[in-house]
Amino acid sequence: MKKIYIVLMQLLAVLTFGSCGDDFLDKSPKNTVDPSVSIDNDVAVAMANACYRTLQSSNMYNQRLWTLDIVAGNSIVGAGGGTDGLETVQASNFTTMSDNGMALYMWRSPWVGIGQCNILIDALEGQDLEPGSIQARSLGEAYFLRSHYYFVLARLYGGVPLRLKPFNPGQSTDIARASLDDTYKQILSDCRQAIGLLPAKSRLDDDNVGRACLDAALTQMADIYLTLAPRHPDYYQHVVNLCDSVTALGYDLSKCDYAANFDATINNGPESIFEVQYSGNTEYDFWGNNPQSSWLSTFMGPRNSDFVAGGYGWNQPTQEFMNQYEEGDKRKDITVFYEGCPEYEGKSYKKSYSITGYNVRKFLVSKSVSPEYNTNPANFVVYRYADVLLMKAEALNEMGRPAEAAQPLNIVRDRAGLAHVAGLTQEQMREKIIHERRIELAFEGHRWFDIIRIGNGEYAVKFLHSIGKTRANKDRLLFPIPQTEMDANKLMTQNTGY
Repeated sequence: MKKIYIVLMQLLAVLTFGSCGDDFLDKSPKNTVDPSVSIDNDVAVAMANACYRTLQSSNMYNQRLWTLDIVAGNSIVGAGGGTDGLETVQASNFTTMSDNGMALYMWRSPWVGIGQCNILIDALEGQDLEPGSIQARSLGEAYFLRSHYYFVLARLYGGVPLRLKPFNPGQSTDIARASLDDTYKQILSDCRQAIGLLPAKSRLDDDNVGRACLDAALTQMADIYLTLAPRHPDYYQHVVNLCDSVTALGYDLSKCDYAANFDATINNGPESIFEVQYSGNTEYDFWGNNPQSSWLSTFMGPRNSDFVAGGYGWNQPTQEFMNQYEEGDKRKDITVFYEGCPEYEGKSYKKSYSITGYNVRKFLVSKSVSPEYNTNPANFVVYRYADVLLMKAEALNEMGRPAEAAQPLNIVRDRAGLAHVAGLTQEQMREKIIHERRIELAFEGHRWFDIIRIGNGEYAVKFLHSIGKTRANKDRLLFPIPQTEMDANKLMTQNTGY
């Protein structure tokens, strides 16, 4: 699928379509589709491609969403001192205000993606599309991605404006926030539409693997229901059913290698359900709005180590996080650097490379694969099968079935080389599942969303206080609406506590 990001002229094509010839790029307005134009396969694919682009940005999966692990207490910024990373330090210290850069950056990007999805949905929604056609698949991708963008926003900011149609020049930009319940109704509705339209991953050919698929839509729906379940306990059964549906598509964790999920030479492997795609193509600016190089190896490579191209030393694991590893956990040496750990391409790690004495290892890419800081082709895994198993375990346990919850949990522990758990109470099992998610999915952008979900935020506040983040409170589990948005939208209201 990487090649779909390389032909930028296709992305321009989504903005407007003329009725004939080569003059379609000269048409206006630039944010609608000419109703006289038939949306053929090529046009539908180009429009869908544009919907993915926002995922790649530094304001989403190329930086900001994985830095939420810093806010959650797994790690610290590291960075280069001075004001470098100050916005993330403020967020992790819970001193964020409405002018915070991280809050602004995370707010901005999803709306760009939502806008692209709206164009495609508006063009194809309600048409008599042949089941299994490229047009139907493209519409399903837009629904999946719009659901995803809104899901990210809802967890970070609460209820948000629901912009569901393309913006037309002259329209007012003022729009009130929807309630959180109504925001989630839309998120669920879009995801259901995607489930009905998308093919299974196994049906995608090599050129299209990496697109949103049925597997991804089912997994995202399980994630949404799990997020809502503390307030709607009947949703836990939905989570179990959805996770079982994913398993039925042919996933088997015993045949999946943990390290392969982070291997830039593999990408979209057997455990992968949905990934943000990167090509490492240097035609595009590393710092620009269309990044084709993953930032993770460059940002997480230990400073002054010469391990990888770049090496900014961000996201340095804390001692408290390192203490969570059980003896014999095979994931440790894949996930983190520590003094005495296995060498990296013949080089020994020194604790002086980091403020904490530790660095993240799992995302590093060899210079033989990425010889320059801007050539990293490693995808970012958003959903993978181990996450599905742990979601199922959590749902079963919250339904009062800890013995059944042990089964999917132990599949994950098996691969990690750890002993099975058995005979736990519901509370003991809850802590074990939280622990397993923290270690299995470390630094993949899940931890923050996990801790604020459990117990409607009570778990997050208790945990954050236990590691010294005493400024954290339930109001601060949402980010502030950026001041620029407050100034631009007179109907916007601020989150409580800011």
